[in-house]
Amino acid sequence: LSLAIEEEAREALVEGAHGDARAALSALEIAADSARRDGREQIGTGDVRRALQERRPYYDKEGDYHYDAISAFIKSVRGSDPDAAVYWLARMVEAGEDPLFIVRRMVILAAEDIGLADPQALGVATSCQQAVHFIGMPEGFLPMAECALYLALAPKSNTALTAYARASEDARRTSHLPVPLHLRNAATGLMREMGYGSGYRYAHDEPDHYAEGERYLPEELGETRYYHAGSLGAEASLADRLARQQEPGEERSDSSSDSG
Repeated sequence: LSLAIEEEAREALVEGAHGDARAALSALEIAADSARRDGREQIGTGDVRRALQERRPYYDKEGDYHYDAISAFIKSVRGSDPDAAVYWLARMVEAGEDPLFIVRRMVILAAEDIGLADPQALGVATSCQQAVHFIGMPEGFLPMAECALYLALAPKSNTALTAYARASEDARRTSHLPVPLHLRNAATGLMREMGYGSGYRYAHDEPDHYAEGERYLPEELGETRYYHAGSLGAEASLADRLARQQEPGEERSDSSSDSG
């Protein structure tokens, strides 16, 4: 059944959509459904006005809006705005987005944007994935909302991302460098005779379980540092520990004595 639309209905549609083409199309679909149900060949003003009030969420899972919505959600969580985070989550869920697509992005965000500032965040996100997979929808929105709010409220750190980015650049550039002999696996007597593992210091046999001065990078990389600790949340204590390890031996011993 082909349908026409009254001129007044067309004007009401344009006015009510406020320049949003997707909203206009969504309302037009609902108005057309209403006319068809009544057996009419023309969409009236009443159909359009009701449709504008009741229009279904428009959401193209393969188009730009799919990516725009998840982008808004991720940026809201990264920006520590719990209200915006749960709003964009609801927009996606109510529109029928694949819940595991959303959860997968939360798992990535937990490692990329929260990381060591709150290592539990990754566990919360992976638990959310398990819960959603186990209970399904519609109740799956509950662990998803809990996870989104937790991630938004958590302290933020991207040091895992930046450390890996620096290390991967050097790894590609220096892939020809051999593993230092003292770090190699001495699996056979011949390997031990060749010096594999020779001089390696077992950290647990050292004071504070730390082999001061032991080198683990290829010699050509010297004392390159890829990880620069953040100062928020749990990472602050990791930063303090790293700073103590990097102090000269006598100063570090004094610090350890003072703390214990």
